[in-house]
Amino acid sequence: MRSSSCASGGDRSVGQVAKDFDLTETAVRDWIRQAEVNTGARDGLTGSEREQLAALRRENRRLREDVDILKRATLDSDDQRNAAGGWVDRGSDGSAGNVGCDEGGPVAAVARW
Repeated sequence: MRSSSCASGGDRSVGQVAKDFDLTETAVRDWIRQAEVNTGARDGLTGSEREQLAALRRENRRLREDVDILKRATLDSDDQRNAAGGWVDRGSDGSAGNVGCDEGGPVAAVARW
């Protein structure tokens, strides 16, 4: 296969260019194909469009992660509330602590609020 779009000369084959630059023929063909897309000779995404698409996909992934974090935070804060609408005092082991006891202490007062 010969390509006139090759910058190093239109008289060399893809195989010869690959050999001269110690590349694979596949890499050289991919570069030729991308150059044809960039110049409008072939349909496809240009290099800048590929970069933009990759950036948008990264941003989309980050935003989805942010949404997941916010959802978990919302669920955790909802789980921290008891049925009466007060905050549940959680012990270090995650247990409900003294909530519901009528000892009149600060925890019971917060739970009743």
